[in-house]
Amino acid sequence: MSDIGEKCGVFGVFGRGLDAARLVYFGLFALQHRGQESSGIATADGVKIRSCKNMGLVAQAFSEEDMRGLTGHIAVGHNRYSTRGGSRPEHMQPILAGEGDAQIALAHNGNLPTVAALESFLRGRGMSPDGWSDSKMAAEAISLHMQEGMPLETAVSKSYALITGAFSILVASKNALVALRDRCGIRPLSLARLNGGFVFSSETCAFHPIGAEFEREIGAGEMVIVDDAGIRSKQLAVAEPKLDIFEFVYFARHDSELLGRSVYAVRERCGVELARERVLSADVIVPVPETAVPVAIGYSRASGIPVEMGLAKNRYIHRTFIEPEQHVRDQGVRIKLSPIRHIIEGKRVAIVDDSIVRGTTSRQIVKMLFDTGAREVHFLVSSPPVRFPDFYGIDTPRQEHLIAATKSLRGIRDYLGATSLQYLSYDGLIRAIGVPESELNTSCFTGKYPLDIGERASEVTFDAESQPKIAMSV
Repeated sequence: MSDIGEKCGVFGVFGRGLDAARLVYFGLFALQHRGQESSGIATADGVKIRSCKNMGLVAQAFSEEDMRGLTGHIAVGHNRYSTRGGSRPEHMQPILAGEGDAQIALAHNGNLPTVAALESFLRGRGMSPDGWSDSKMAAEAISLHMQEGMPLETAVSKSYALITGAFSILVASKNALVALRDRCGIRPLSLARLNGGFVFSSETCAFHPIGAEFEREIGAGEMVIVDDAGIRSKQLAVAEPKLDIFEFVYFARHDSELLGRSVYAVRERCGVELARERVLSADVIVPVPETAVPVAIGYSRASGIPVEMGLAKNRYIHRTFIEPEQHVRDQGVRIKLSPIRHIIEGKRVAIVDDSIVRGTTSRQIVKMLFDTGAREVHFLVSSPPVRFPDFYGIDTPRQEHLIAATKSLRGIRDYLGATSLQYLSYDGLIRAIGVPESELNTSCFTGKYPLDIGERASEVTFDAESQPKIAMSV
């Protein structure tokens, strides 16, 4: 249960005879874990683009009347967790830009750490992008090119160099759908087929609920175009694949596949690697739901220590806009997790989580376990220390608020109040994933940013502790 916030999911459908909006609705339902702030769907029928966007979860954002009004054989949808521009209704997606034949709907997963190129272009065309999100700027740039008479795919190609950062984007015009990724493919995006139509999704887990058949991932730097002429592809930039490693660690749902690897299997191997690096003397392994469950299973199998679901999660707690009563607010993590006393009391407990970011949540979990009667609480983490902020679409805090950037390993353990602390080594995580390190964005651990972060570089400092190649436990 990380202190990191996911950063958006996108889902798109193109298919004559398909109820595109309803398919997108259920696709977004499956991608709810990637964003709980707002949800939106835009559709096109060859003549007009319609849209519906609201704050809240997918189930709250759309009524049956809304869905009946979203007609058309093209649809793009978006679940949002705020990126550039903050938590305001005007930043809900899909973003609509332009009018008439130049109107588009754009859904963006990722973040542009610098928007200097987009701002310069827009101001040069007489627009004032002050207060606009990075996604809004990208949408307006594409629409401006379409106003010059370009078809969607040409307008996207012309705008591509202006969109500097991490992005998996879906763009719909009134008669076409385009999917594209940045040259590093930092955020995921996949293609499937359904009844003669085509489906795009941030994660493969959203294909199964609608009966779509996974075909392949969209490549880094690739644009895929779908219209009545069929499907085609164009490479817009030389590919330098570097999928964000945190998709495996935390973001992706465990029934998804990334780079041909099962996310569940990767997390299970993280547990095996943790046990290889150090086996604890503990009575029970308890995962923090949900991402750490496969990790705990892997650790248990490798160590022989039994795993138990000693923390019950309230599955219906999501992002809420209702301010809790003060006493409830003071309960912190207890609102989401409840300890099961007979599993924990009197035991030496090894708690397993995917990461430690600020450390506040982890500290509350340790205290809660001791309060429930644990004799010892050992904290296992299935990733290396997070020492650097992310600028590619993950809601990490500033570096000075990352506990591993400001405290030693012993200092972190003491802050948590844990009996011991063990992180998975950097090399162990790479082994568990099973793809070359060169094909992954590891910036949260290493401070090596594959895409230029522009003026944001001033927010990052480096020191001798920045080398994550050794296992660390205390």
